[in-house]
Amino acid sequence: MSERPTHAALIQFPVVDDQLIVGGMTVAQIATQVGRTPFYAYDREAMSRRLRELREALPDGISIHYAIKANPMPAVVDHMAGLVDGLDVASLGELRIALDSGTPAAEISFAGPGKGELELQGAVAAGITLNLESPGELERALRIGEVLGIAPRVAVRVNPDFELKSSGMKMGGGPKPFGIDAEAVPTVLERIRNSGAHFRGLHIFSGSQNLRPDSLIEAQDATFELAYRLADAAPTALEMLNIGGGFGIPYFPGEQRLDLGPVSANLEERLAECRDRLGDTEVVIELGRYLVAEAGIYVCQVVDKKTSRGVTYLVTNGGLHHHLAASGNFGQIIRKNYPVVTARRVHAGPRELVSVVGPLCTPLDILADKMELGAAEVGDLVVVMQSGAYGYTASPHLFLGHPAPLQVLV
Repeated sequence: MSERPTHAALIQFPVVDDQLIVGGMTVAQIATQVGRTPFYAYDREAMSRRLRELREALPDGISIHYAIKANPMPAVVDHMAGLVDGLDVASLGELRIALDSGTPAAEISFAGPGKGELELQGAVAAGITLNLESPGELERALRIGEVLGIAPRVAVRVNPDFELKSSGMKMGGGPKPFGIDAEAVPTVLERIRNSGAHFRGLHIFSGSQNLRPDSLIEAQDATFELAYRLADAAPTALEMLNIGGGFGIPYFPGEQRLDLGPVSANLEERLAECRDRLGDTEVVIELGRYLVAEAGIYVCQVVDKKTSRGVTYLVTNGGLHHHLAASGNFGQIIRKNYPVVTARRVHAGPRELVSVVGPLCTPLDILADKMELGAAEVGDLVVVMQSGAYGYTASPHLFLGHPAPLQVLV
């Protein structure tokens, strides 16, 4: 019965009369507005507040890009586009959403290994920046540029010879499908020099979901040093240096919120040094999860309540097919509970130890395993917090043929 206080610290939304408030409404009011459960709800003011706080924390001169793979709902992207300095996409579908947001092509970049012919054609035609993942991708982009009569705008994504320590996902260091190995980059830069491409700069992304300032500082220091070395081989001055992101958010009891103070202080020094060594290069931080994860909730409804050999189960109409990450099947090695609450009984009133499960015929369909929640009955709403990133689109909606969840921006 010890998880409630520690999980409570992770709840970022107001609680009024013991009911969770998102976008100025109770979850029950949102459910009435949406029309059915399950659904995801994203709080636009929470996203705006995160951007304001981030800009206040970071030194002047840092550009912030939103990696829309974290949450590509068009309404969310439209909202974020008005807050950030650029968008980063990872597919042709995301590119269309980014362009529909009204973001200028010059402020959109495209990363990801294995870009297909249609994706490269769309990117070159739109005039966005291609973050090149291989020498072969460069050649394909050049050929497409010749056919279209357009000089491709390219940056080189570098697979660095270091990694972001203690990160949830390591995107650099060692052999990786992402980017071009640092030692091979000078050859690619020479090829760009002798082509008709418009060289924009470097993209160095070493890891994600990190809560340790010392790890981020170490990786950012190494990133700038690598960029300085590679800039000597660049065909032109770097217009842009994308140093990646990696800023994490707390999901589980015991995790400490990222302290941006030391990171910002170090970036202040690095930016001054960067201006001396690279001139007017735009320094970009690319963030997804950090900007939107805590602004979103997933809501499902209790359809049955049962006890099996001493364990009480809340059986809901939601589950892993809607929220794979919360089920523990998206990146977790040892399953941990996301913050989960009963929408109308967040902190007070009777409590009970329950497991929240979905309707799927698999033992993996667990949203909360033996958590203390406010007592719930059939018809009550259960809320999974920290659901604004990698929730809806990272889940297998077609599994077992249940309806997909809805999404709403409030």
